[in-house]
Parts: sequence; structure tokens; C-alpha cells
Amino acid sequence: MNDLRTLESAQLNERSLLLLKSLVEHFIQDGQPVGSRTLSRDSNLNLSPATIRGVMADLEELGFLSSPHTSAGRVPTVKGYRLFIDSLLKVDRLAGHEVASITRRFFQNQDRNRLLEHTSNILSDITHMAGVVMLSRNTDARLEHIEFINLTDHRVLVILVTSDQEIQNRIIQVSRPYSASELQQASNYLNCHLSGQPLSQVRRELLRDLQDMKDSVMQIMQAAIDMAQRVASSHCKEEDDLMLAGETNLMDAEDLCNVEKLKRLFDSFHRKRDILHLLEQAIHAHGVHIFIGEESGYEVLNGCSVVTAPYEREDQILGVLGVIGPTRMQYERVIPIVDLTAKMLGAALNSMEQSLSL
Repeated sequence: MNDLRTLESAQLNERSLLLLKSLVEHFIQDGQPVGSRTLSRDSNLNLSPATIRGVMADLEELGFLSSPHTSAGRVPTVKGYRLFIDSLLKVDRLAGHEVASITRRFFQNQDRNRLLEHTSNILSDITHMAGVVMLSRNTDARLEHIEFINLTDHRVLVILVTSDQEIQNRIIQVSRPYSASELQQASNYLNCHLSGQPLSQVRRELLRDLQDMKDSVMQIMQAAIDMAQRVASSHCKEEDDLMLAGETNLMDAEDLCNVEKLKRLFDSFHRKRDILHLLEQAIHAHGVHIFIGEESGYEVLNGCSVVTAPYEREDQILGVLGVIGPTRMQYERVIPIVDLTAKMLGAALNSMEQSLSL
């Protein structure tokens, strides 16, 4: 795909590229179709409007521009945005005070989940768009111990201890009351079968295997299997894997002011599944990755761009963060914000890990 874009860029002469760059910048700034007279006045190419109209017609034929029916001006297409971002965009350097402000906000919180939620708010606050963070997935973490404690009203507290010394508590609803002895037997059984296994395998593959064993084990072990499945299902909901903040910022975007479109977009945010799957596609990208409009593969995101970057700890990618906003966004500013935020989140998680190991 990148080779194709490079070929398309090479097919355009410098004049065409400069005009495309100028047109996209004008459209991002003003939100109005750009005409030849505007480009003639502001492109610094000393070209007549007639010459510029010819170049714009060629760019439209190649699919980089389109003509709204109500205007003689042109607007960039997804293909035009892509060429602009990949080949023509000059990314701004953040000012020193902006870097300091972002950095300072990352070392105020020592709880990992709160830090990730805090990060989505940082992205939203700074860009005035929706900030998203896919929760870190430590593929090396293994289950060390599981314990059940009886609560009231058919509820059981489940305590999970992992190899990275993280302790996670879950409350599950059970179908009948269990005695302390039964819960101890259940935890012993599961610790015997699951201890030392990767969490992802515990949550999915092993629990399917245990289900197959259900007919051949005694009743209390069946209860243990049921509880393990409840823990896994409550622990692995996709909506728990995504932090999202600032969705309502998009209501201020002129390009997204259609009520029906906003409703579908907010419904997608509420489900989180599509957004999570999109972020998973970017988890192995090197640096910032941008999905423009229809490139996301989700119709609800047409008219939006998603700017993402992976965050990592000690060279291990943990997850992806980013912003969702209108396609007509200030990419030269949003890109360095997302990039720096990913680096700062990784640094904060690394610092947190080192403090836990002391």
C-alpha cells in the first residue's frame, strides 16, 4: 500500500503536490470548498486561476479531490488526505510548556487503571476530541493464585494474584450459597489446574477445557468450574478493555453535526467493540498510525479520523491509545500530541513497575 502511495505521489509534479497541499490546508482551516481564486491568491506559485483549475481537474480525475454539487470549489477525498499526511504534511513540534504540561500530568497517579483512564482524559482535554486508550495487556503475566471469599446474597469475592504481583478483585453472583469449606476446595482445584498459566489462556482456552471435564468431576468441582467461567466472563468483557473520554466534544465539530450520524457514532462508542477492534489493528504499528474515514472499515467512522500510537514498557507493546475526531482535523498538531502521550504513558507504567519491584 505504501509503495502504491509513493508511486501515485511520484506521478504528480511539484506544482500539483503544492496545490494539493495548499488546498487541504485551506479546507482544514475553513471547512469550505476551495476554489481556484483562493489558491491563486495564497499558493505563492504565481499561477493564473485558469491554470489552477486545470490542475485541480487533474487531481479530481485521479481521485484526490471531489466537487460538492453546491460549489465550484473542491474538497479533499480520503485519498487526498492520505497523500497529504504521508507525503506533504509537516508535523509541528510541541512547545516546551506543552511538553512539560503533558509530562507533569502523567506522574500524579499510581494506580494503573486510574492512570489509563487519566490518559484518555488528557487526550480529550488537549485535542478537544474523543480520547481512547486500549487497556494494557501483559501477555507475560501468569496466574499465581485464586481465592474465593463468601459474601452475602449469593455473592462471592474472587481474588486473583498474578505473576507481576498485581492483585485483582472481582465479585461474582452464584446460583446458591457455598460454605467456606466448599470455596476452599474450589480454589484448591483451580489453583492446581490453572496456576502458572498465562492469563489469556486461563481466561479462554483452559476454561473451555475445564468445561469438557465437567461431566467427569464431582459436584463441588463443577461448581469451581462454573465460578471460574464467571470470573473469566466478567474479567474479559471487551468494554472493560477500553477507556474512552470526551465523546461529547465531537458534537462541536461542524462536519459531524448531523444528529443521526452522531447517534450512530455514540452508539458505537457505547458498545466499544468496533473501536477496540480498530485499535487492535494498530497495535503493531511503528509510531503513529492514522485511519482516515472509510479506511477504518467501519461505516460509522466515515467522516472521522482515528490517530493512534502504541504505548510500551521496556520495548514490550502493551496497548494502543489515540484520538477520534473529524477528518478535517489539525493533523500537524494532533500527531505529536498522540505520540508524546503514548511515550509518557509507557514511561509512567515503567516507573510504576519499578516501584512495585522495590
